[in-house]
Amino acid sequence: MQQIYTHSYFKKYELYNLSKLNALINHPRYEEISRRLKIINFYDKYGLSATKEAYGISRSTIYLWKKKVRESGGDIKALASMSRAPKKKREKKWNKEIEGFIIEYREKHPRASKGVIKPELDEYCRSRGMKVISESTIGRIIKELKERGLLADSVKVRFNGRTGRISILRNKEKKKERRKGYKPMRAGDLVQIDSMVIFEEGIKRYIISGIDVKSRFGFCMMYDRLNSKNAKDFMSRLEEVAPFKIERIQTDNGSEFERYFDEYLRDRNKVHYYNYPRHPQSNGCVERFNRTIKEQFVYNNLDVIGDIESFNRRMMEYLIWYNTKKVHRSLNNKPPLKYYLDEVINNSKKSNMLWTLTKS
Repeated sequence: MQQIYTHSYFKKYELYNLSKLNALINHPRYEEISRRLKIINFYDKYGLSATKEAYGISRSTIYLWKKKVRESGGDIKALASMSRAPKKKREKKWNKEIEGFIIEYREKHPRASKGVIKPELDEYCRSRGMKVISESTIGRIIKELKERGLLADSVKVRFNGRTGRISILRNKEKKKERRKGYKPMRAGDLVQIDSMVIFEEGIKRYIISGIDVKSRFGFCMMYDRLNSKNAKDFMSRLEEVAPFKIERIQTDNGSEFERYFDEYLRDRNKVHYYNYPRHPQSNGCVERFNRTIKEQFVYNNLDVIGDIESFNRRMMEYLIWYNTKKVHRSLNNKPPLKYYLDEVINNSKKSNMLWTLTKS
């Protein structure tokens, strides 16, 4: 007689449902978790022999993955592989006096490299009967001192004319806020901003672009330089043309999104999310928007790339078409502004003739 335990069956179905992946889209090991979850579901549906042939995974491995999820209370993040770093690491064998020498030397000679430090450190060690260390060891000591906050990458010096003293100003690392799976519900909840470089016939130009994740409303501007002042200027213009209030901004870790740009956001109480380093997928909407801008507009208007004003004038005409005429599959085949009017403001009962109405 075959016995079927319905409780465990439904628990398994709920546990390995692929819909749980939506909350982990920004997890650094998302691809690995997704693959292992897919293999588990494939195994449950088609059995061991088909799984071995398709993925080359043994039954013991699949059981191990299931055990990890079960012991974590159904959290599929447990499918991510653990760190393979050894639990007991080799202890560092260098003298504390050497650390003190390097700290003092770098304060007197900011950003001095390990090759510059070595000759004088060798002389210091010999004079005190200590063992001379290699150049690579000096590099490891410098790296560890930076991690412990005892050594700064760059040092700013301030001179006091009244006292004649020189003081060292150490940079404090800014804590960056991450998106961490936040999903926008309305237009303006999250706008992704990025920059791209255009180099043509010896002329270098920069385009800063932004797109609203919910409504796909997009905006771009070209500049001759990429700095925080121009990024601030772009942000102010974006706020002027956007038909909604912008609440949150997401950018990469570029220097153009610091200083004046970040101050502008803080003054207006806007949240500034930063991507994780080397993870452009977090800014996927604006990355795709950049590709569209390049293929549909930039490459067809390189004849005026030297004239920023003319280029931006043409680009504004393109953006009017992009936001009012170009349909998007992700918006149910509607242009961004029509989607905003129909879905966000719930104005779908009004005539379609009204959404293009402009003031005279």
